[in-house]
Amino acid sequence: MDLTIKQAQVNVDEWIKTVGVRYFNELTNLGMLMEEVGELSRLIVRKYGEQSFKESDKGKDLSDEMADVLWVLICLANQTGVDLSTALQKNLEKKNLRDKDRHKNNEKLY
Repeated sequence: MDLTIKQAQVNVDEWIKTVGVRYFNELTNLGMLMEEVGELSRLIVRKYGEQSFKESDKGKDLSDEMADVLWVLICLANQTGVDLSTALQKNLEKKNLRDKDRHKNNEKLY
């Protein structure tokens, strides 16, 4: 079964209210989001970049790190009243209007 963004927001909210007790405040979650993005960045830099893995980096899973980022982003969306499905749709529409020729005309990409 595929999980929609809308259902993911519901599932995270239910988990927070039943297992997690309550949401951390928005500033705490923002800090946690930055921490999770940093962990994802560290793994990508080691896997695809030029840095070597440290012992503490071994065994980390890229998909799990991405899911950690998504989890905290969903928490922030839930607690600030953002419907991520609607927001993403609007963002795609904005990019289609604003950038429809921008990348095609960027000679750096060829």
